[in-house]
Amino acid sequence: MKIGSGALLGSQKKPKHRKPPPTQRVVAAGAVGNVLEWFDFALYGYLAQYIGPLFFPSADPLSSLLAVYGTFAAGYLARPLGGMVFGHIGDVFGRRYVMLISIMMMGISTGLIGLLPTVDQVGPLAGVLLIFLRILQGISVGGEFSGSIAYLAEHAPEGRRGVFTGMVNVGSISGFILGSALTTVMASIFTTEQMTGGIWRYAFLSGLFIMIVGLMLRRSLTLPDYKEPDERKLDRSPVIVAMRDHWAGMMAVGALALSPGVCLYIVFVFAPAFLSEQLHLAPGLALNLNTLALVVMLILIPVGGYLADLLGRRRIILWAGSALFVLSVPLFVLLDHDSSVMIFVAQGTFAVILGVLYGANPAFLAEIPPRAVRVSVLSIGYNASLALFAGTAPAMATYLIQRTDSVVAPALYMMVFAGMGLVAALKVTRKGKDLVHEKSR
Repeated sequence: MKIGSGALLGSQKKPKHRKPPPTQRVVAAGAVGNVLEWFDFALYGYLAQYIGPLFFPSADPLSSLLAVYGTFAAGYLARPLGGMVFGHIGDVFGRRYVMLISIMMMGISTGLIGLLPTVDQVGPLAGVLLIFLRILQGISVGGEFSGSIAYLAEHAPEGRRGVFTGMVNVGSISGFILGSALTTVMASIFTTEQMTGGIWRYAFLSGLFIMIVGLMLRRSLTLPDYKEPDERKLDRSPVIVAMRDHWAGMMAVGALALSPGVCLYIVFVFAPAFLSEQLHLAPGLALNLNTLALVVMLILIPVGGYLADLLGRRRIILWAGSALFVLSVPLFVLLDHDSSVMIFVAQGTFAVILGVLYGANPAFLAEIPPRAVRVSVLSIGYNASLALFAGTAPAMATYLIQRTDSVVAPALYMMVFAGMGLVAALKVTRKGKDLVHEKSR
């Protein structure tokens, strides 16, 4: 039995034709917010070993690391709230407002983290303030990814939807690479004492520059209206309609997002800190290997989008998802190795698989819900699933290793979500080629 997202809300009129914005501006505007989003999240993960003692001091380094990842998860837990807020804004008022507000909130909260006092200065309030800013960040990014892929999917030229929407994840991984590269340079130049003494702050403050670039791109981009005034009156509560009539589509979006999402955060956020803390791999070397693997992933994302356009999105997702399911355990065993070559082979192979998935996934996700509630369905399904399972993945990986004393435990955890993604890819139904001028069903 196929699962889908239900009927469209009311009859939809064909919007008036307007001159489309330049292709380069469309892609850049869609991707830049995701650069900032993942730049910050990468920074937080990579700098966890330095931030932990400053905000959550503990005699046990692993416990301090676990506390930092708990705060990392707090930002994710706020994303469903942001998804509901920005889902409503995107479906009622248009994608442009989502793209402007979210990048501004994200940039400001990221910069403020770089200005926070530590526990030595204000006591426990330091940790409270950090959690508060992480929650603001979570709310702000609640609609960023969904608004971006909805916009790009609806404006992609025929036969290029996979490539266009895949650029959102190119932006995401570019942010990861920027965060990884920046912390690699910092770890190579400065001592641990210098890093904890204040150097880490400059990494977060640099996020303000990305925000400014993003605002310039998005403010100057004229986006067309998505609905006529009478249609907007019908859809005053798209979030409620989405949860009531399109819950199956939301579940499919969540499962498809988690398949690569949990793996990404365990292999590329948790693993570098774990390798440094527990296996005593030099922090600079761990981050260098991580950055190289992320570059591999970045290169493979457009390839995945191209293959999805050429061979079909479902087929590519099933192939890559099956590889992730089968190879998770053997590749994770390679990570627990004293050879940097073996570690890179493991991370590099994960990067190839995830690159293909992240290239094919966005267009597939955008085709699941109807236009009238597209941002709401994507935002809630995507953010709720990532909040519960991807954002908590680094903490869960740490916990599983503590409890089982086995490095294979996180790989088994990843396999569960890879399997869920395969089931969703097999069962889900999608919309037709035209995502803008859809007819009621």
